[in-house]
Amino acid sequence: MAELCCRPQSHRSRAMYMKVGLSVVLAALLFVGGLQQVDAAHAPIKSATKNAYATMLYMGTPRDYEFYVAARVMLRSLAKLKVNADLVVIASSDVPMKWRKNFQKDGVRVVVVDDIPNPYRNQPKFDMRFMFTLNKIYAWTLGDYERVVMLDVDNLFLQKADELFTCGQFCAAFINPCIFHTGLFVLEPSNETFNSMLHDIQIGRQNKDGADQGFLTGYFSDLLDRPMFHPPANGTKLNGIYRLPLGYQMDASYYYLKLKWSVPCGPNSVVTFPSVPLLKPWYWWSYPVLPLGLSWHEQRRSTIGYGSEIPLLAAEAIFYLVTIIVAMIVRQRMLATERPPLIKSCLGRGPCSMESGSYIIPFLLKVAAILSIVASFGIPLIIVPTTVHPLMGWGLWLLGSMSLLIVTINIFQLPFLPVFTPWLGFFGVLLVMAYPFYSNGIIRALAIFGYAFLAAPFVWWTLTQVSMTIDLACTREPLMAYANLRKKEMIEEW
Repeated sequence: MAELCCRPQSHRSRAMYMKVGLSVVLAALLFVGGLQQVDAAHAPIKSATKNAYATMLYMGTPRDYEFYVAARVMLRSLAKLKVNADLVVIASSDVPMKWRKNFQKDGVRVVVVDDIPNPYRNQPKFDMRFMFTLNKIYAWTLGDYERVVMLDVDNLFLQKADELFTCGQFCAAFINPCIFHTGLFVLEPSNETFNSMLHDIQIGRQNKDGADQGFLTGYFSDLLDRPMFHPPANGTKLNGIYRLPLGYQMDASYYYLKLKWSVPCGPNSVVTFPSVPLLKPWYWWSYPVLPLGLSWHEQRRSTIGYGSEIPLLAAEAIFYLVTIIVAMIVRQRMLATERPPLIKSCLGRGPCSMESGSYIIPFLLKVAAILSIVASFGIPLIIVPTTVHPLMGWGLWLLGSMSLLIVTINIFQLPFLPVFTPWLGFFGVLLVMAYPFYSNGIIRALAIFGYAFLAAPFVWWTLTQVSMTIDLACTREPLMAYANLRKKEMIEEW
């Protein structure tokens, strides 16, 4: 009987143990799966194709976010071109996890690496923004691919260039007649080559700029003597080292001369922007200063869009509109009640009287007024998000500068038209630069310089009018105070 009573309990115990065991196994599987997911970026790449377009991203520059946006736009534009290759980003271990996940959502494979210490950082004229560009040699460790096209993020693809995967063990284009450009090059992954490069870096091999450009041009020093790459008709992969035609790395400056592409050697496939950092195409002020900036922003509009910046842009626009409305209401009330200026230049025997030195305060007021006008243009320039579309950026800048100019007019009681003359001048030069029908870059440059020459007298007129207004305020009010005082004395005598 006791045995019969114990059997159901033993069955229940076994069932309970099985459930507990199954739960433990499932938990272990989930834990291992979580570890695999967290460490997926460090795991070997299981490539879907034999080739890859790759770029790198590292932290520590003043423009980390801008480079992140540029990398996403470039890789998404390649996906839009339907290239027959994987898309890879070689990311430093300190790249934010959110950025890595966004790349993965875009279909990009993320390979996380440790930064290679730069032994050249103490050499003269070393640019700190190049501190970790030597990470580029990690491209040689992508051993699951037969060929890799390594890219800087400032490349603009006009068409896909999959024929580059038929090039040899190393291929690059010469922008400078004697020095090839490392913004785009083709390589065959090889751990042996990577270890050789890493050894040369560690022993401090000569490097003129301390960056990837100087190192790679020294490592492949005989590239200038190599034959030109011509894609094989049958699509077979070449062996050896080749020079790439300029059409694969068209310097944007070539466009600005004729305002069109006329590079006869090789397909006009890729544009590069080896300019000063503040004129890279992703900055909103790059257009219409540099016409090609709009082409880059068109690629961004059609790929990742501008959704992340819209809330901030809307908040800034509302703030500027409210500022304009409040400033105009204050101005109307001051005019209606004939109130004195918000900053009183001088009164009666105040600081502007002859006894206290009538030249110091007016001079300081002139300086303050001019600096306020300059700040009205500078402050919005700093506040506008850097990578928004040029039309959004310039529109918000014009609105912001308008609001601050109105505030300046109210504070110093300045005339409206002279203060707004520079604003109108900036608006005009934007129209001159954006005019799309110039026959070539020389005509465009002459038009801009001609406009600046004609606008210079109006800027001078603004300065003189501001100065005269402040002088008049400082001379009128003591006389009015003196007249009121004499009138009061005459009444008392009478």
